[in-house]
Amino acid sequence: MPALSDRTANFTDSVIRRMTRISNKYGAVNLSQGFPDFEPPEAILNRLAEVTEEDFHQYAITWGAQNFREGVARKYEHFSGQKVDPNSEVVVTCGSTEAMMASMMSVTNPGDKVIVFSPFYENYGADTILSGATPIYVPLVPPSFCFDPEVLEDAFRQKPKAIILCNPSNPCGKVFTYDELKLIADLATKYDAFVITDEVYEHILYAPNRHVYMSTLPGMKDRTIVCNSLSKTYSITGWRLGYTIANPEVSERIKKVHDFLTVGAAAPLQEAAVTGLNFGDDYYKELQNHYTHMKNLFCGGLRNLGLSFNEPQGAYYVLLDISEYGWKNDLEFCEALAEKVGVGAVPGSSFFKEDVNHLIRFHFAKKDGTLNEALNRLEKISLLKK
Repeated sequence: MPALSDRTANFTDSVIRRMTRISNKYGAVNLSQGFPDFEPPEAILNRLAEVTEEDFHQYAITWGAQNFREGVARKYEHFSGQKVDPNSEVVVTCGSTEAMMASMMSVTNPGDKVIVFSPFYENYGADTILSGATPIYVPLVPPSFCFDPEVLEDAFRQKPKAIILCNPSNPCGKVFTYDELKLIADLATKYDAFVITDEVYEHILYAPNRHVYMSTLPGMKDRTIVCNSLSKTYSITGWRLGYTIANPEVSERIKKVHDFLTVGAAAPLQEAAVTGLNFGDDYYKELQNHYTHMKNLFCGGLRNLGLSFNEPQGAYYVLLDISEYGWKNDLEFCEALAEKVGVGAVPGSSFFKEDVNHLIRFHFAKKDGTLNEALNRLEKISLLKK
């Protein structure tokens, strides 16, 4: 048989998805893969039921149904204050995963470099490699997960084509301040690089933190490619509806790449999800209140158990420090945690370029009963001490 691809030779399966399978194997409470166990908004589900009886079963326009693109543009303008043309600046994709991949393939050439903050969502490194580019990792330093401006500029001095910015950040829950974003924007302008943002957690924030849209900073609209999805905001991770927002020239290229990657996102789901894009401010306030409640419940429970963790500023993840348990391999710890304690987590080493084996990631997008059950089981975590 001929040799397989060199560029994918060192790929593993997704550690996040693997931990879901391990959680299922042992009947563990799955706090690994980040999906809710509560229902999407009723209005969206009601519209989906109606759509099944209507004529939305064939291809939508490749780059997204007209009303869906208009909904994305209207929502983005409402929250960012920046006008978006739904016809020339929005491309609908199969989740933010494809949005990021299509963006990377549209702006990078083989041999280009791309800056990635560490810790990072596991797809970013793979997306860079699949695009033929080379990642340059810049550390976000615990416990505040701030970056060193000089280290970041050293990375920009290598003339990267782009920087990937997840804000709020998965897995550490960092929300970048305006001053931090301005520094990144100034360096991207100085060294002529794109900023590719992952903003899927834009509405999951904890006071007093607020989300600043990179594209709204001076001179950044044409340099920013926004990647986003409806998965987290409307609790529909399985619908795989994402989008990009970028200037017309970049969007035109993303349309072509997207067309050959997936042709288009699911037409009936786009039609149903427009309902969510049209929600008023009350929905987003309630969403923030809901996640604040879950964060307080889960973080409060961890604190009561005497566990060491970072409290997120945004998104719905917690990094737990397992140093005291004496394990040298965080993946093996997570497997034992699922089997012997009954709680699923993700090893932190899958998010860090640095040699990190003392952190694991939990998510708390779960019902109160689920979180309380997980906390009850974590009372036995001392069983894992070596």
